[in-house]
Amino acid sequence: MDFLPYRLRSRIDQRRHDAACRPVLATAPIVPADDGLVIFSMMGTAVLLPYLVAVKSLWTHLRRGRLAILSDGTLTPADRATLARQCGDPQIIEIADVDTTGFPVGGTWERLLTILDMRRDDYVIQLDSDTVTLGYPDVVADAIAANTSFTLLGGAEWEIGAQTCTRFTPPTDVPASAENHIQTRMERALAQIADADQLRYIRGCSGFTGFARGDGGRALAAHFAHEMQRLLGRDAMHEWGTEQVTSSFVIANDPGAVLLPYRQYGNYWGEPWAADCRFMHFVGAHRHDGSAYRDATAAALAAMDR
Repeated sequence: MDFLPYRLRSRIDQRRHDAACRPVLATAPIVPADDGLVIFSMMGTAVLLPYLVAVKSLWTHLRRGRLAILSDGTLTPADRATLARQCGDPQIIEIADVDTTGFPVGGTWERLLTILDMRRDDYVIQLDSDTVTLGYPDVVADAIAANTSFTLLGGAEWEIGAQTCTRFTPPTDVPASAENHIQTRMERALAQIADADQLRYIRGCSGFTGFARGDGGRALAAHFAHEMQRLLGRDAMHEWGTEQVTSSFVIANDPGAVLLPYRQYGNYWGEPWAADCRFMHFVGAHRHDGSAYRDATAAALAAMDR
């Protein structure tokens, strides 16, 4: 496999993983509840099977909430029928229907804006399709019960907590390949935004986040996006990754936001995880290293109802 072109390897890896996910279609459907919790994802036809593993593995442990999906525009009629059967006829929002007035378009901005609108009435969990819940997510359940936001962290070093934008210290050991990455540039500009001494930031990961019910946060997100556009330019705010930084900024400024302990809620970088790990996000760079993702999927499938 290492000698094959990257695109070919990616297609092979995806097909192999889809095969590992396919047994999810034989598991019991989710029975949704209108109880104030929404488990929300942006997805499309390419990730249908991994999405079902991601959402069913989380729901298996939480046993609450209803599902909502932002379609990336690729869902087929067959996909929608499968989602209806497997997920209790979830709400499906079309990406073209999201109001992006005053914000960048694309790069998952529609996802964040939809969440900020939905959280006025419900607690909203944002769940990526490349995740697997491995055990009972007690910290998440407690955050939902307390109506406090939470975020997956970018790494164990960010358990220091949210800091004011003037005090936040961006990573200093950034590899040369990431020097010009939009997250690096935005984090280095944090101290220059208006009201930087009163606003907070945490280096989180938007692959798994919880948004407490309450004020949506569009105004706060708009302030941040406009300030970053003033500092970095309009084109910069249309780069992939600007939404994740904004999501972390919004959550950092929510009262009492919870930072998920990285030992138990992590991102996969090709290394073994702790025995008490509850949740793993299989990030793109190392998603299919070895058999870890498939093994986690198999373990999650074994825990699901039949």
